[in-house]
Amino acid sequence: MPPDSKMGDFAFPCFRLSKALRMGPPMIAQKLCEAIDKPALCRAENVNGYLNFFLNRENFARDTLQKVMAAPEKWGSSEEGKGKTVVMDYSSINIAKRFHIGHLSTTLIGNSLRRIYDFLGWKTVSVNHLGDWGTQFGKMICAYKRWGTREEVEAGGVDEMTRLYVRFHEEAKAHPELEDEGRAWFKKIEDGDVEALEIFNWFKEVTLKDAMKVYDVLGVQFDSYAGESFYNNKMDRVINELRDKNLLVESDGAQVVDLEPWKMPPCLIVKRDGATLYATRDIAAALYRKDTYHFDKCLYIVAYQQDLHFRQWFKVVELMGYPWAKDQLEHVAFGMVSYEGQTLSTREGRVIYLNDLLQRAQEKALEIINQKNPNLENKEEVARQVGVGAVVYSDLQNSRIKDIDFWWDRALNFDGETGPYVQYTHARCGSVLRKAGDIEATPDYTALLDDEAQAVLRLLARFPEDVRAACRTNEPFMVTRAVTEIAKAYNKYYYEHRILEGEPEAQAARVQLTRAVRSVIKTGLYLIGMEAPERM
Repeated sequence: MPPDSKMGDFAFPCFRLSKALRMGPPMIAQKLCEAIDKPALCRAENVNGYLNFFLNRENFARDTLQKVMAAPEKWGSSEEGKGKTVVMDYSSINIAKRFHIGHLSTTLIGNSLRRIYDFLGWKTVSVNHLGDWGTQFGKMICAYKRWGTREEVEAGGVDEMTRLYVRFHEEAKAHPELEDEGRAWFKKIEDGDVEALEIFNWFKEVTLKDAMKVYDVLGVQFDSYAGESFYNNKMDRVINELRDKNLLVESDGAQVVDLEPWKMPPCLIVKRDGATLYATRDIAAALYRKDTYHFDKCLYIVAYQQDLHFRQWFKVVELMGYPWAKDQLEHVAFGMVSYEGQTLSTREGRVIYLNDLLQRAQEKALEIINQKNPNLENKEEVARQVGVGAVVYSDLQNSRIKDIDFWWDRALNFDGETGPYVQYTHARCGSVLRKAGDIEATPDYTALLDDEAQAVLRLLARFPEDVRAACRTNEPFMVTRAVTEIAKAYNKYYYEHRILEGEPEAQAARVQLTRAVRSVIKTGLYLIGMEAPERM
């Protein structure tokens, strides 16, 4: 798209064709111009090797708005994923630990990608691969049996379990034998002891009950909560296959797969004491998911620090003779989250819990609404939509690999590129449409020939392409950027033109443009996991 609309609505540089066609770019542009000049659609023009296209503005406005309004809720959707399945592994919270801001990006990116893939016709399977295995659970049962009660855990939830876990470690300093007792309880879990499993599964239920409060606020759902413990009886297949295919080698008593030919450290499969590791479980999970869901893609939405881990075990699966590992397993990496300029550290007490963050976001949004529009109906509901939306937008406004520094003032700003700004534009469109009422006149699309209207129309027409690009690259920010640009372009149009003045036919065209903008913004916000308030 040329920087100046006087140079055309779109342009194609012909220089890249010069070598293949053995012809100068201006001559190529001229031949193309003669062949494809279609005044009803656009006028083509050769300018110094560039083929510039000038749209027939009236027809472009009519075609675009009629296409959008034919199925406004579905504009940008397609069936391109029909018959294909994508499994998405995201959020992956730890049992008996509170849901903190470090889980925000994986949860929001995963939720958005699920909606985008669904929108494009894919069958999606979302998996919350719970962190629910390890000796810490034996220690927690030990602490619960010694110092806890069912009533206190039910009432206090994860906070009470954390208190018990902290007490265990404090007591173990003076009584080291507690460590053996904790390991013994974990052994009981491994061996299927009825009491140990009952307490262990109850801990999971209590944790998920706490987590669901956050998931409900964010509108996040999962098809499976099969975590690490689910694969406990599926390790032997991995180890036996690796051994049968002569891929396992011994290293200091441990069993590893040598990856030196691919310039990677060895992938540790079995520790010296016979215990399995994350890689073993991830391989078992991938094989199970392929057998169960027959996926065409399996996405792992995990921070970039785990890049080597994924490259290692992806290569191991490929070496095991599963060629799909090469092009169907994908690590969707993302950057780190900091909070108002400070890195997060559990040890140093700089940890932000997600339910606290979302609650504070809603409270701050309500403060702003009370200042700007104190008579607004349903203020609490709008504050929830705006506050939660501000958090979501802040996380998904840039490429996922970029680190995020969350600041309240930036996130909740109603001006500039923020969630509230885009939501406010949606509400503004709603206000215009309520004032317009029912206009019976047939739209006169010559009312939309101006540069501002055409800028909006070009963005609406491009929205399906933006959604496809977001899916292709697993980058939700492409949808965020698309709806933000639509909001900016519409607001410029709104300030430059009187929508409800002039002939009824001209008003009808401008109202139809407003209706299309509102619909596409609502769709885009949904795809990134935000709601669109009717009034703000």
